[in-house]
Amino acid sequence: MTFERKSSYTKEDLIKSGNNELFGIDGPPLPAAPMLMMDRVVEMNEQGGKYEKGYVEAELDIDADLWFFKCHFKNDPVMPGCLGLDAMWQLVGFYLGWLGGKGKGRALGVGEVKLAGQVLPTAKKVTYKIHFKRVINRKLIMGIGDGEVFVDGKLIYQATDLKVGLFQDTASF
Repeated sequence: MTFERKSSYTKEDLIKSGNNELFGIDGPPLPAAPMLMMDRVVEMNEQGGKYEKGYVEAELDIDADLWFFKCHFKNDPVMPGCLGLDAMWQLVGFYLGWLGGKGKGRALGVGEVKLAGQVLPTAKKVTYKIHFKRVINRKLIMGIGDGEVFVDGKLIYQATDLKVGLFQDTASF
């Protein structure tokens, strides 16, 4: 299977990734719904970002009917902060697949996380930005980047040193 590398991806493309149809059966899939935390990737490149080593920007449209608003918290709906963190890890793994990396993606850690806002059902759009610091593409395939989450243009989360690796064998995890 030949993968067409583009600078942006639709929701349909992201769903194909979750079905191993975008990067192929050996490439890292994104999670399937409802854990897929983005509706589109609006920009991907190898030279951009704060460190000029790669950049990804993606968006999630907010709808009051999203699954997490019904259960987190009852009568006080808010998107869990951990889902914003997971979205950033998802994007690091997606970028590794976009570069041609093979294997199953696994989050390996994060440096510091700062939460300074919230995503409520009244919001319109969440924007995720990943600024890559380092990409290792040898026997070990790993991406390291800093991430930001914005709600309707306001910075609400920051994470440093988001780490994701690609593994051929995950039995030892």
